[in-house]
Amino acid sequence: MGHKEKSKERRDKRLQQISLLRTIPYADHQRWWSKETVAVVTGGNRGIGFEICRQLADHGVTVVLTSRDDSVGVESIKVLQEGGFVDVACHQLDILDSSSIDQFAEWLKENYGGLDILVNNAGVNFNQGSDNSVENARKVIETNYYGTKRMIEAMIPLMKPSAAGGRIVNVSSRLGRINGKRNRLENEALREQLNDVESLTEEMIDEAVSTFLQQVEDGSWTSAGWPQTFTDYSVSKLAVNSYTRFMAKKLSERPEGQKIYINSYCPGWVKTALTGYAGSVTVEEGADTGVWIALLPDQEITGKFFAERREISF
Repeated sequence: MGHKEKSKERRDKRLQQISLLRTIPYADHQRWWSKETVAVVTGGNRGIGFEICRQLADHGVTVVLTSRDDSVGVESIKVLQEGGFVDVACHQLDILDSSSIDQFAEWLKENYGGLDILVNNAGVNFNQGSDNSVENARKVIETNYYGTKRMIEAMIPLMKPSAAGGRIVNVSSRLGRINGKRNRLENEALREQLNDVESLTEEMIDEAVSTFLQQVEDGSWTSAGWPQTFTDYSVSKLAVNSYTRFMAKKLSERPEGQKIYINSYCPGWVKTALTGYAGSVTVEEGADTGVWIALLPDQEITGKFFAERREISF
């Protein structure tokens, strides 16, 4: 059996184990949450986001599904309600629009008093198959990185104090790994800078992203050592992963009872509109690790990157 076959066999076995684990209910002592626990999911109207909403609701969490298109969000909520989930609501939210985020934050505070779990799922990708156009790079970066940042900044003040701590889960990608064997960041100086968590700053991440966008505009990005597959999407997720680590360190300074744990994860190549339904992973499988991280019982895990219910390197 060759290396590829062995790797596939191990992965298939791992997915079978996860599928089994999903059928085992949490014990009462593990359940730090209740129906009073509020989870906000961005881009929750379809694909992975919708399935994350469904799985969280199935575990007994109150879910607020957000959608850029209000009418689509309403339809999505109806599907969940028809499936027997009553503690679900929806609200319009465009993570590209600061005023939309502010309006949502006010509504959330007024109606729920805040939140306990934030899942940053909303994102875009304009390339499919072997395409690698950077024509939409600015919109991809604005949505996937800056939109995620805006949501985190707006939601942190609304995170409810609790012994279990608030939870932030960023849906990311292996394509955004700093040291991935494939699609890696070839700029060694930048790689070292982003790898040094102790000295990493938000400004460093923003500067890297800004440099990328400038090089896209002047056409020099191809020789600047950026990832060579789905380049704009990969850079956006590289920024999200780096920001996750930065925020984990920053949030670790919060006092007991007000802790917030932030992690990112790769759902895999999921069959959704984002991949042109060309993926190899079901939405149930793709959503699973995100839900698992959000509900981790009694474990102060933060600043980590996960895939298939296990930590992987950045």
